[in-house]
Amino acid sequence: MFVFITIKKKQLFIILGVVIICIVLMFFLHFTPIASTVFIDKKISQEIQKIFDIRSQAILDKDIKTLESLYDVSRKYGAWAYEHELKKMKYLHGWSDKQGIKFTNIISKTMVKWVKEKGEKFTVNLTVCTEYKYVYEDDTKKVNSFRIGTYHSLDLKEYDDKWIIMREWYTDPFADSMHLDQIKTEKIKEYIISQNSRDLSNIGERRKSALEYADRYCGAAGDKEFIYNKKYKNYNPNGGDCANFASQILYEGGKFRKTYSWNYDKGGSKAWVNAHAFKGYMVYSGRASVVAYGTYEKVYKAAYKLMPGDFVAYEKKGEVTHISVVTGADSKGYTLVNSHNTDRYRVPWDLGWSDKGIKFWLIHVHF
Repeated sequence: MFVFITIKKKQLFIILGVVIICIVLMFFLHFTPIASTVFIDKKISQEIQKIFDIRSQAILDKDIKTLESLYDVSRKYGAWAYEHELKKMKYLHGWSDKQGIKFTNIISKTMVKWVKEKGEKFTVNLTVCTEYKYVYEDDTKKVNSFRIGTYHSLDLKEYDDKWIIMREWYTDPFADSMHLDQIKTEKIKEYIISQNSRDLSNIGERRKSALEYADRYCGAAGDKEFIYNKKYKNYNPNGGDCANFASQILYEGGKFRKTYSWNYDKGGSKAWVNAHAFKGYMVYSGRASVVAYGTYEKVYKAAYKLMPGDFVAYEKKGEVTHISVVTGADSKGYTLVNSHNTDRYRVPWDLGWSDKGIKFWLIHVHF
């Protein structure tokens, strides 16, 4: 027995279209290889940690040959990645000469988030917490340290049982200042070495609370949790989270009340999340005052007046682009800061920012 079904012309076109789409999808699924598979591999994680260990030691020793061996410099992106690390290495040692210090160890802890296999190469997304230890030239017994957290995307390939970097991208905390040769470092070095340690134990309770918050939520620079406060949006993908973090420190830790201009009621207000607006609001509202303003050579002596909970605003071409919050001082009383963007924990306040193209606002907060 035959059953005849009447199909309208419009319905027929729809059915034919669906059939064609199904055939096309089946064709691609059958003949097109999967571009990448997301996974975390113990061996690759170990190899990445090994690469960063070797790189840290090469930077510490100024070992250019070993540093270059970690990259595929025959490729454009590999050469760029190597050249940037070489430039950073020279900057770090130039900064240490200005500071009168010697780096004694650089320790990188890598945390792989995911790996994607693409043909013969692997793309890796990871977080790196790097600890720098240093001593002053005239006092080698007192070891100081700071940590920087960075977020990396890199391509790796294995050549003759050795893994090398083909491409690397990350927000470099030193990228804004690679021109220390512009600064007359000898006079600055003499002044820094002549200073004594500072006792910051007698700060008020609100400053202590602000300090605790800044240390707890310093992200990838932390020593345990590596977190931001999940109550707040992470603005790094939108240009930077530094002012948002500074606002949190003052509100959550320092117990400053929100205002019409400075709040997080519907996401962050401009004064809450924008570095330039944050600095302007804090000063013009009377909640803070300017200690000093100008180039590094002009303000570095005044920086010793800053206390935990105060902040430094970094200006490029007339616009404040970054905010760091003061969290302590090292064995010579040199001011240390925490921040987001490239996450910092107790980092010398000018590291990565100390050339003549940058001006500093040293700001005292009225707790």
